[in-house]
Amino acid sequence: MYQIEEANSFSQWRDMISSTFVPLEAEQVRSGPFTGRIGGRILQDVGIMRLEADAQTVRRSPALIARGGTGHYKLSLQLAGHGLLLQDGREAVLSPGDVAIYDTQRPYTLNFDSSFESLVLMFPQHLLGLSSEDVSELTAVSMGQGNRLAGAIAPFIASIAGQLPELKSPIGHRLAMNIVDLLSTLLADEIYSRPDSGTDNHARMLRRIQHHIEANLADPLLGPDAIAAAHHMATRTLHKIFSASSLTVAGWIRERRLEACRRDLADPLCAHVGIGQIGVRWGLIDAAHFSRIFRAAFGASPSNYRQDPGALMR
Repeated sequence: MYQIEEANSFSQWRDMISSTFVPLEAEQVRSGPFTGRIGGRILQDVGIMRLEADAQTVRRSPALIARGGTGHYKLSLQLAGHGLLLQDGREAVLSPGDVAIYDTQRPYTLNFDSSFESLVLMFPQHLLGLSSEDVSELTAVSMGQGNRLAGAIAPFIASIAGQLPELKSPIGHRLAMNIVDLLSTLLADEIYSRPDSGTDNHARMLRRIQHHIEANLADPLLGPDAIAAAHHMATRTLHKIFSASSLTVAGWIRERRLEACRRDLADPLCAHVGIGQIGVRWGLIDAAHFSRIFRAAFGASPSNYRQDPGALMR
């Protein structure tokens, strides 16, 4: 359901943004009357919110982060007015049409010196399909109309957000997932368009291999030997490269396959697709094995998860 909330005082607004997103500290930039408005929808575990408000400063402090909670990424698309996003030692000036990503698990500040309008997409970090190391290089980086992909993606996101009140839930959920996929592509393009540096070749090779895995998850023969051959290296070299990651090669493949299966199981438009077929679609051809590792990863069988995808998010 599309919901609209309005605040006629700053204290009301402060409570509203903390309950809509994650706990936040906020200060009014100038004294006097304040108005704010949030409209949007929660599509399973993805929220799309349109904010209109007066000048303010918003902070996600270490103390608030220490309270715990699921890690999320937030994508901000500036629609009107100007903002300044600070995270990880970087500053991003946000003008209309600019997009930027930030991480709720690390401190950040958003400054708005005048009235503004923004579109915010918030989603669990696991949906992005990029390593946290990749994303940490791109937080508080403004990607605007000068970017070859952002100039096309930003208007699409704004257009979808404008249709939220009328969209039916299954289509809205699919479109939300499409936006997350487009964002992943945009960020990957940013990573690979950066000049090579001799000090980070190892990390860049790890990213390249991870993206190769992502593109070939449906192949049931995808494994360390095949991946090493595709990158013209010995299998032991591949394992050495992954030693810097939190997962082994096989572990990364398994995690990304299970995440793809989980997305399909949660997608109402895939309700007609058999659970075994979903496993096969993502390279897990043994139904019993698929069910076993899915339960181990998410605490529910594929069939139970399909019946209530939101249960694991509560």
